[in-house]
Parts: sequence; structure tokens; C-alpha cells
Amino acid sequence: MESLSDRQKMLLTLVIHEYTRTAVPVGSQSLVEHYHLDLSSATVRNELAALTEMGYLRQPHTSAGRSPTEDGYRYFVSQLLQQTDLPAETRRTISHQFYQMRNDSDQWMRLAASVLANQSRAVSLVTAPRPENAVLKHLELISTRGRQILMIMVMAGGEVHQKFFSMNEVYSQEQLSTTAAAITQAAQGLRMEDIVTIRPYLDETSQIILNSIIPELTQTTQPALSEVYMDGMTNVLAEPEFSGSEEARRAFRLLEERSMLDDLLSRSVVGSAVGGVHVIIGGEGAWEELRQCSIVLARYGLPGQITGTLGVLGPIRMSYGRSISAVRFLSGLLSELVSTGLAD
Repeated sequence: MESLSDRQKMLLTLVIHEYTRTAVPVGSQSLVEHYHLDLSSATVRNELAALTEMGYLRQPHTSAGRSPTEDGYRYFVSQLLQQTDLPAETRRTISHQFYQMRNDSDQWMRLAASVLANQSRAVSLVTAPRPENAVLKHLELISTRGRQILMIMVMAGGEVHQKFFSMNEVYSQEQLSTTAAAITQAAQGLRMEDIVTIRPYLDETSQIILNSIIPELTQTTQPALSEVYMDGMTNVLAEPEFSGSEEARRAFRLLEERSMLDDLLSRSVVGSAVGGVHVIIGGEGAWEELRQCSIVLARYGLPGQITGTLGVLGPIRMSYGRSISAVRFLSGLLSELVSTGLAD
């Protein structure tokens, strides 16, 4: 990135603010008049020309105003955008809505999607929290009929799995309950693939039962695709650049194609810290469908235990300050809720 003078930084910021507001290329005269600049129109025009030469602005034709390029937005987000927070009253209201729902994670996801869409005026994306490593919290084994047993597994993230399987011989409910309690105690904090290591610490009957259920344990707890909650589609459809355009259809095709969406969400936040905000502008060359879009994403949850992803998708001229503030706040709030839920 080329170094900009303070005046160029100021003018680039104003062009982005004005273009975000109007979706119309910005001229030098309108900047001088609208922002009461103590600069001549000719001086502003020369600076805008310099910013265009550097690749931060574009001009459709000679007599038109200027609009930001992808590089212009990237410079603005990384170098010029001041960190802001949602208003205190807004944060209190949102927090109150979540804490009224207690430990209903499905309602948390739906509310998070609604709040993000409302605050950013874009499309919101929220994935349900998923264990990074499947960890058993509680196991129950229930005798049902003859040699058939119902296995109930409660995972550290709150997921519940149930599966029927058959043993080679009949075991009493007392034997099954004793084994389930022993496995639960010995497996605390272990990943599912490591449960086999507790075998030497179990009695003979429990070892036999453990050998029979290990394949069921590992198969049942393979990570599944998280549900994705969305809201605010009409926010984007209302924007002039997406009204009935091919660009909108491309972006929505990505949202509807689950494999592409999972790739976007997973690759975008891989290695990022929980709460850290990641901004993708114009698809960053990886997603052609997002050429006219920007996405703001963050992870939430407890690193190494259970995490999810949330964010917003909108036109490339989105209000980055508002969107980043909303995503950052919701990431922190959901991390707190997930942490509290695990403690309970």
C-alpha cells in the first residue's frame, strides 16, 4: 500500500462515507460543499486523481465522480477505520434479550441472526456452536430388550446422541449403570478417539462393554455440519447495486450452496482468535460470487472446546464501522453464553 498524506486519507474517508450513503460516484465539488472543506474544488480534484492513480478510487469516465475500489476499502478498513462500539443502551437491550432465553441455544442463534441483520442492515450468518473435539460429558447405558442396549451420550457442548446396539450376551441394568458411571468418570476431558486409553482402568465386565461401544461412540460423534441461521436477505435486495442484478444472484447462490458456504465460513476464520474480526472485501480473489460483496466474520465460543462463526454479508460499500461493531459485540456475548452453558 502506498503511503498517503493526511489530506489524502481524509478525502478517501469522505469519499467512502459519501459513496456508502448514496451509492453514487462522488465529485470534488460535492465533497467541498457537503463537508464544508477549506479546500478549493480544484485541489480536491487533484487529490482524487492521485488516489485514483494509486488504485484507491476509480472513475467510470472523465466527467463522472469517483467511487472506492476494493483496495480503497481495504486501506480504509485496515488503516483509517476507528474502532467503535455499539451504543451502551443498544448493548444493554441486546444482552437483556439473550439472558431472558436462559440456555436455549436454538433461540440464541435465531436472535443473534436477527440482531446482526438489524444492526448491520445486511444479511446475517450464524452457525450453531460445534465441539472442536468431541468430548464426553455423561454416558448412560439402558437395557431395553434382551441383548439390545440404548446408549445415551451427552457431549461437553450440550449435544445429545442416542443409539441402539446389540451385545453378544445379556447384561443386567446394574452392570450397565456401573459401566456407564465408570466410563463417564474415567473419560472426563478426553477426546472421543482417546477413550480407548481408559480400558486398563476398568473392571473386566466394563472393558468388554467398552470394547463393544467404542465403534458406536466414535461413529456417532463425528462432527456434523452446523446449522446456519440467516436473516436480513431483504436488506441486501433493497440496495441499488443488487436490485435484480446478476451480482445478487451470484451472492445468493453461494448462500444457498451449503458446501460453498461451509468452505467460506471455515476458511475465512481458520486460525483466527475467538472474538477477532475478519473482513473479506470483494471475495479476495477466492470467491468470484462475492466480487461485489463484503463479509465481516468472527468466531465465538471457547477455543479448543466448542466454537461457532457469525458474521454479516452486504454490498462492498457496507457500513464497516457499524457491521464490525455488531459482529464483535455479538461474538463476545455468545462466547459468554456458551461458556456459562458449559459451566452449567
